[in-house]
Amino acid sequence: MQTTIQRPALTTEGRSPAQTGYLGDTRKPAHVTGTDEAFDELCSALFTSLRRNDQRRKGMEYILGLLGTRGRKSVRNMAALIGGNGTEQSLHHFVSGSTWDWTTVRRALAQYVMRAASTQAWVVRPLVIPKTGQHSVGVSKYFSPTDSQVLNAQWAIGVWAVSDQLSVPLNWRLHLPRTWITDQVRRSQASIPSEVRPQTPSDCVISACREMRAEWELPARPVVVNTCQPDAVATVCRLRAEGMWPVARIADEVMLTVADPALTGHVASALPASQIMRAARELKRPVGWLEHASGTMWRRTSLIATVRVTAPLPHSSPARPGHAQPSTELLLVGVGDNGRQWPAELWLTSMTAAQAAVIPQLSGFSSKVDQDFAEITDQVGIKDYAGRSYSGWHRHVTLVSAAHAIAAMSAVPCNQVDRAS
Repeated sequence: MQTTIQRPALTTEGRSPAQTGYLGDTRKPAHVTGTDEAFDELCSALFTSLRRNDQRRKGMEYILGLLGTRGRKSVRNMAALIGGNGTEQSLHHFVSGSTWDWTTVRRALAQYVMRAASTQAWVVRPLVIPKTGQHSVGVSKYFSPTDSQVLNAQWAIGVWAVSDQLSVPLNWRLHLPRTWITDQVRRSQASIPSEVRPQTPSDCVISACREMRAEWELPARPVVVNTCQPDAVATVCRLRAEGMWPVARIADEVMLTVADPALTGHVASALPASQIMRAARELKRPVGWLEHASGTMWRRTSLIATVRVTAPLPHSSPARPGHAQPSTELLLVGVGDNGRQWPAELWLTSMTAAQAAVIPQLSGFSSKVDQDFAEITDQVGIKDYAGRSYSGWHRHVTLVSAAHAIAAMSAVPCNQVDRAS
């Protein structure tokens, strides 16, 4: 049973989200007509787990602030939009000092999105948030692919539900380096819960996906991991062990052992993935797929080649003399286009060669997530949390996900999305 929640009124000329533009930012003009409907539906679904009316109201106000505030989505700027005495303090407390469970709200968001759109994949996307100083929770030195340099930053991963029509971030993990876990002063200042332990980037991916599948009971979908992390092979193996269908982008230099008799003269050879795929260029075949971008759909054709390979099992010990190291068989997939450098992309998956025909489509979903992140998520304030607490960060990104969902679903023509009942 859903609770009907009355939307707070805005003081800024009485404008609703649709009237202000769903981003409230001059960088992207308003072109959405259904924001009010999406706002009401989603907030009613999300906040039923909040027992107090004032908490539900603050949740709605925070999302309104993310959608309607121009420029940086700081608590102060959002409070100025909402208006009222004590609004800044109450919004700050709602995110940084309250006790509501963000995982319950995320689960409600995920279930709403899965009902509302035909989700075809989960896409794992890394997030680098530059920071000044050393006090923001989890801050450390991270390489930013976008900036091509090492930054003082937070590093997180988001797991997105993606369909032909839209993509929405559903779950998040903030990477905490061991120094943040073992330093009791830092840990206390950031209010990091006692049960939080050091995690590798791969651990973050596995944990988030496991929660969505096992605890939220979401239907299984291919898991597209486009992080190019050094532990991509381990991530594929671990996701498969969890009963999922992983597809991970890998770097050219990842070492794999050929196990495919179709690659004559290379069987049992340990080679860089790019070299294996260059040797397999004669195995290329065309596959068709549909690309969706900016509301337009068109048919594309890509070339793929598949080679069965083996990779060492994660956490296995080095082989003893005279013994083979424990390994697992996977599929290496190259993707490219006619007349272009081969391969353009390398993917590692537990899929069969026949199933691998969907990988260009899944790669397109990853690009769609990047585009939607730039056009929506970034503009509704994913990087704007200025607090220092672990729980505050998680509550902020949860509400940003909700704001993204409202904006994204409002931008989709009504005949392409079945509204959740």
